[in-house]
Amino acid sequence: MNTATAGLAAGMALGFAGYFGGFWAFLLVAVLGAVGLGVGLVLQGDADVFTRRQRDTSARRTR
Repeated sequence: MNTATAGLAAGMALGFAGYFGGFWAFLLVAVLGAVGLGVGLVLQGDADVFTRRQRDTSARRTR
């Protein structure tokens, strides 16, 4: 499934939730979709949330 198709499916799901369930159903579907996207990206390996960024200590000035 390419990005355009996934966006179309997400938009249609949000539209149906908003039309039939109201604002709170729309908001719930949007939040759960964002959580699902985040979990999917982590499991796929595209988002690395477990490693900390290493700061460049040589850029700090010593006083």
